Amino acid sequence: MTRLSVAQVKDLNNQGGMSFSNGAITANGTLTVSAIVINGNVTGSSGYIIPSQSGQSGNYLYTNGSTISWVGNATNLGIPNSISVYNGNSTWNKPSGVKRIWVMCTGGGGGGSGYGESGAAGAHTETFVDVANINSISVQVGGAGSGTNYSGRAGNGGTSSFGNYCSSGGGQGANRRQQHSGADGGTPNQGSVRIYGGSSQGHRNPPGLGHGGHSYWGGSSPTSHRQQQWAQRHRTHAAYGAGGSSGKNSERGGDGRVGIVVVYEFI
Repeated sequence: MTRLSVAQVKDLNNQGGMSFSNGAITANGTLTVSAIVINGNVTGSSGYIIPSQSGQSGNYLYTNGSTISWVGNATNLGIPNSISVYNGNSTWNKPSGVKRIWVMCTGGGGGGSGYGESGAAGAHTETFVDVANINSISVQVGGAGSGTNYSGRAGNGGTSSFGNYCSSGGGQGANRRQQHSGADGGTPNQGSVRIYGGSSQGHRNPPGLGHGGHSYWGGSSPTSHRQQQWAQRHRTHAAYGAGGSSGKNSERGGDGRVGIVVVYEFI
């Protein structure tokens, strides 16, 4: 048997080449190959080494800035793992495995009056929050403004918020800005997306056709030219955050609709 033992091989210019030591081969420069076949595992500290693909069908690669790992399922990208909905003050507690959340906050709607004088809708804000190192966040949901009799100052809707990440002001009640005039929609105070609440109608005839301001989620309760307390009786049919509709003639207007906070949770 013939054996050639060397410690190093270099090119004709005495540059680069390979070094051999204790069973290891080191390339002293750029190693260019046209094809490579691996009959074993690839190990080392290089950031380009992909974890084993065995059993990872449909999953995708994720990095935290230090390591690479397989996570989730590619068919579920963009789909929340769970959704939390709040119609009253509470605390959001992070579900297991959740790393990011998409939050929507809508303020409460203002109350209505009579003769077409209606309440305005609450504002709407949205934002993404990295919750990898957060376990809980306070939730505040704006209440509905109370309706009142014709020409009265109806109640304002309350502010909805999610910690310090988003905040949406409630809509004004009827006649709050100026007597017999439409009310201002809620102000979006904090968030990546900020939408004002829909403003409302002032004094008008026919007297029962004053719809409350529309919120991000939809319209207000129905009105009636003849039926008494129609807007108030059907106020729960309005979208979250919508303003209260007006009452018939000089009767009491409907209450606004309570706000809402929605949290989409992603792993």
